[in-house]
Amino acid sequence: MAATRDTTIPRGLILLAVSLCTMLYAVTQTIVNVVLPQLQGALSATPEQVSWVVTLNVIATAVVTPTTGWLVARWGHRSVILWSIVGFSASSLLCATADSLVPLLIYRIGQGACGAPLVPLAQAIIVAVYPPERRAFAQGIFGIAVVIGPAIAPALGGYLAEAYNWRFVFILILPMCAATFLAAWLWVHDNGGRSSFRLDWSGFLLFSVAITCAQLAMDRGERLDWLESKEIWAYLALIGVALWIFIVHSAMAEQPFINPHLFRDRNFSIGILLVFVYGMLNITPTVMIPTMLQNLMGYPDSMIGILLAARGAGMVIGFFAVALIAKVDPRVGMIIGISAIGLSGWNMALFNLDVAPLTVALNGVLQGFGSAIMWVPLSIVAFATLPVRMLPDASSIFHLLRNFGSSIFISVSVLTVSRTGKISYSELSENISAFGESLRLPQVMGMWSFDTVHGLAALGSEVNRQALMVGYTNSFALYALVSFATIPIMLLVKIKP
Repeated sequence: MAATRDTTIPRGLILLAVSLCTMLYAVTQTIVNVVLPQLQGALSATPEQVSWVVTLNVIATAVVTPTTGWLVARWGHRSVILWSIVGFSASSLLCATADSLVPLLIYRIGQGACGAPLVPLAQAIIVAVYPPERRAFAQGIFGIAVVIGPAIAPALGGYLAEAYNWRFVFILILPMCAATFLAAWLWVHDNGGRSSFRLDWSGFLLFSVAITCAQLAMDRGERLDWLESKEIWAYLALIGVALWIFIVHSAMAEQPFINPHLFRDRNFSIGILLVFVYGMLNITPTVMIPTMLQNLMGYPDSMIGILLAARGAGMVIGFFAVALIAKVDPRVGMIIGISAIGLSGWNMALFNLDVAPLTVALNGVLQGFGSAIMWVPLSIVAFATLPVRMLPDASSIFHLLRNFGSSIFISVSVLTVSRTGKISYSELSENISAFGESLRLPQVMGMWSFDTVHGLAALGSEVNRQALMVGYTNSFALYALVSFATIPIMLLVKIKP
């Protein structure tokens, strides 16, 4: 990584270049979610089919991310970044031109695979370029790109989809690609050195099978009724076999796909566990809140965009506050951040169908503030005691687990909403009867009625709406529980090597 220590290039310009790379990929993580209903209609796809647009992109990212260290060793930082941007740009353009589902899925795989090295490589460069006393500042700027991109993307994507159509979500990315390519071309350089490091193809394939099957099982489990499905059993069997062979192979290989020496570092081992939790908590609200507001409360896309922007505002405030918190024990910053995230989850668990937009916005500010406060000390602690030569591999695993945590917890949250919503619907329906005295009062029933088809349908719809709201509050309670349960783990961080 010493190749990036070019004193003729100001560190600020290198930071700008790699932050743009990070922002470029981070935006695509969530911007597509808001156009899934449009894609379903435009491409004549079922909800299950169109969900592959997100799933396959996540899988491609998860599979390719750990290869970042090998790619850098073989071709260098500059070449990997530039070619990743080129491939990402081409895939994004092709996504905008797709006229059926299958080509779009192929292009989304390309988008995920080409964009996967950008974030871990960007962070590895920052850690190598900046001295320890300046890393908090650099990680703060980098963190803005990591977490604000996914926060503002749904709002921007919703506006473009409403004003134009789903294709503009991908077209929007192209000017960003051009600016990012120019910045990386000008300011990211190598010294030309390469290593003879060989990729462990056996480990790579085994790891890819395990990650792919895990994501497929989580994404399709609820639709297929989990263990009642032979497909899910097949995924679980493949995960078990692939992981077992992978572990045995890694213990025997001279140059395993994932370097086991990384996990001898206490801070890094704790850091990847914490970043997995961070990934679970950071992206999930941007998926759950919009669907709740739109489906249950009828909020328009423009209003949802404004409310999500409040979360981005909280992140900006948090990154300014990091400069002060960075002067003290990093564990303090992480605990403050995760506590703010947990408090926001607790507040969301108290939401009801009459929640005020201001309440949602203020909670988003708190959540964004906590995410920003937690990110910088977490990033510093995880890499503080690692040698520079291990940074590309370490950063790729770090961001792999962050992305994997996001996808897993989103699936768990959706499962919680669906399962507990069904249970609540059953319980609420038991109390809805034409013989109930309170339900005979006009002021209670309103447009609901047991006497007409429309009135009965409206009543059933309201019961379903109330039940789903219970499901959402349960998922937010789980969100808060995970946040607060993580605090003891942070106390295990070793401050001084």
